[in-house]
Amino acid sequence: MPTFPADQLRDVERRRTFAIISHPDAGKTTLTEKLLLFGGAIQLAGTVKARKSARHATSDWMEVEKQRGISVSSSVMQFEYDGHVINLLDTPGHQDFSEDTYRVLTAVDAAVMVVDAAKGVEAQTIKLLEVCRLRDTPIITFVNKLDREVRAPMELIGEIESILGIDCAPITWPLGQGKAFRGVWHLLQEQLLRFRPGEAHAGGETELIEGLGNPKLDALFPLEIGQLREDVELIRGASPSFDHGAFLAGRQTPVFFGSGINNFGVREILRALIEWAPAPQPRDGGARLVQPAEAPFTGFVFKIQANMDPKHRDRIAFFRVCSGRYAPGMKVRHQRVGREIKLANALTFMANERVASEDAVAGDISGNHNHGPWQIGDTLTEGEALGFRGIPYFAPELFRSARPRDPFRAKQLEKGLQELGEEGAIQVFRTALGNSLLLGAVGVLQFEIVAHRLATEYKVDALYDAAAISTARWLTYPDEAVRREFEREQAAALASDVDGNPVFLAANKYNLQVTQERWPRVGFHATREHGERLG
Repeated sequence: MPTFPADQLRDVERRRTFAIISHPDAGKTTLTEKLLLFGGAIQLAGTVKARKSARHATSDWMEVEKQRGISVSSSVMQFEYDGHVINLLDTPGHQDFSEDTYRVLTAVDAAVMVVDAAKGVEAQTIKLLEVCRLRDTPIITFVNKLDREVRAPMELIGEIESILGIDCAPITWPLGQGKAFRGVWHLLQEQLLRFRPGEAHAGGETELIEGLGNPKLDALFPLEIGQLREDVELIRGASPSFDHGAFLAGRQTPVFFGSGINNFGVREILRALIEWAPAPQPRDGGARLVQPAEAPFTGFVFKIQANMDPKHRDRIAFFRVCSGRYAPGMKVRHQRVGREIKLANALTFMANERVASEDAVAGDISGNHNHGPWQIGDTLTEGEALGFRGIPYFAPELFRSARPRDPFRAKQLEKGLQELGEEGAIQVFRTALGNSLLLGAVGVLQFEIVAHRLATEYKVDALYDAAAISTARWLTYPDEAVRREFEREQAAALASDVDGNPVFLAANKYNLQVTQERWPRVGFHATREHGERLG
């Protein structure tokens, strides 16, 4: 067994890095705010500490997110809680931004899944859990909005198990619901956590009542306590008990009930993350498995965000530290470009506040001002030839052509689309014939966000027209002769992506099928890895 520096091992074991996933409107961003509130990172949900700004969700910093009340970018927040360093990544809930969510899920060690207790398992929840399952990511489930009229808890548990294919181990169980919601019974601690509407549960202690047979329960809740006792007996007989090994393997999810908007049940989620969620895990570096507590520094870029500070037109590259320790000004090798770069002025994120990072270890998320060399998927090391994998692009199925309303703004449009393409906000293609720009997206809302950002951040008013394309495929060729022949015949259907990779644009699925049959030696790929060069 290798030995690791003691301080490194201690600091890594203190880290918990996780994402929150859900269908839109299940309460994900609210839960993010409340976790920050409990962790002391903010003093009032919706407000950054020591600021008197208008109350918007701390993780929704982009102007369009404030206007529409949705999360379309992934925010990174770090705070300390009970001797641990928590790295919380808030992901887009909207399905049109599933690519950004997937990239974030490659950078975490666990996830909290939020389920609306009235609506149950929804479409985007299913997709996101499938992504988590690809990496066997441990999942903690929070069934939210118990203070409203909701479905029966047993029915919700059954739906999670049958639709998502994951075993549920209830940890807390509701006493009543809606206006009659009285609290939750903690099945492991044998006590009731009492809910009082309107109380600030973050600051004060929640009232605890010990023992299910306690006569105080009969006195306080004569109408509801009988049902709770029946439910607890049934759960103990029918549901599996919590198995930490099954949880870490992604086969079982501990389930908590609560009300995020009322701060109720949030503390239990934080405790579960600290006690049960894994510390940073080993990562496949291509050439070998990288251990989080080893001394050499490694990490990978999983997100690039432009214009987080509109006053300074900045671009921040977010990277997940996989091993070693960051020190200000340290030099690392950028594997894709093959040269040494200096990591000067790395940033740590506390909600939408940025502070200079003095230290970071495995599990931490740091940001660095990106002035050109970094792209999503890039690997950074202290010299060793490694390459962290698993951050894909998906073939888009919606396309628009883009042209500036003012022809003199063509360069600004091109620059804006290039940067937004590198960031992953949209996929950008340049046609082989005509040299025109095409935008490719997974969902229509991506086009709206890009148009808004081009107008506000790059001052470009553009026209977007529907393109007669149904899907795209990245191309690989067996040899140069086949490439030349294919390009000659299919010139009108060819383009290149933001990294210069060859792409086939299919007018419809029949067109794609016929071309694939005609050219069996050419590879047509529905996904590619970030930073991968094809051809």
